[in-house]
Amino acid sequence: MEEFLASLDINQYLPAALAWATNILLALAILIIGLWVASKVYNAIVAIANSHPQLDDTLFKFFGSVARYTILAFVGIAVLNRFGVQTASIIALLGAAGLAIGLALQGTLSNLAAGVMLLIFRPYKVNDFVDAAGKFGKVTEIDLFTTILQTFDNKQIIIPNSQIWGEQIVNHSHHEIRGVDMTFGIAYNENIDAARAVIDKVLADHPHVLKDPAPFVEVSTLNDSSVDFIVRPFCHGEHYFDILFSVPEQVKKALDEANIEIPFPHRKVIVVNENA
Repeated sequence: MEEFLASLDINQYLPAALAWATNILLALAILIIGLWVASKVYNAIVAIANSHPQLDDTLFKFFGSVARYTILAFVGIAVLNRFGVQTASIIALLGAAGLAIGLALQGTLSNLAAGVMLLIFRPYKVNDFVDAAGKFGKVTEIDLFTTILQTFDNKQIIIPNSQIWGEQIVNHSHHEIRGVDMTFGIAYNENIDAARAVIDKVLADHPHVLKDPAPFVEVSTLNDSSVDFIVRPFCHGEHYFDILFSVPEQVKKALDEANIEIPFPHRKVIVVNENA
């Protein structure tokens, strides 16, 4: 054993040991600096959204995560390169894997792309009432993959963003003041001015109908059995459905009190006596 130790020349292994130690220290330095830079970049991107209320923080968190993981991927490649690992083959393998995953997750990626566009252009926001993808409800959550609606009967509807983006979106809450369109008919033998006065009084007495802009009440159609009024009172958005579902009943009662007839379809039955 002593002869083996005496014959062992430490000097021949010293350069290799120093090289490995240097690579380890450099790899640690690259890793620590890379983690620090990735964290700083993520925080900087998220801070942009925090400092501008009109920007969506979900979107900027996503951008921050993309930037952070991109930096960490390059850091990992640099660390492996310090130990002599051929990173070109690893990059090619990751590219092929990314292509395979992309093909397998086409639907998910389309939802992601649509979610990014929705968060950038913001056609609606949380608490807005919208018609989207054939569904109506209150927006309770918007993320990168889905939009969640709550209906009036407390159902939750989860809609993939790809079904919303590129289709018609109706935002009922975009404008602060809304017009509520309704139609009321009276019989041909009734006085139009008297009926208009009754409807005007109902709207004037309603606590949620605005005086400015003034309600619109005009004859719109001469139907087969009725003279139809188009009635459009204006209100703040939060009172839209209250007016939509309360005014028709109030108009009906007011027209009845004024003895103004509201026509309804009549069916005439003619019986032919074949024996006559």
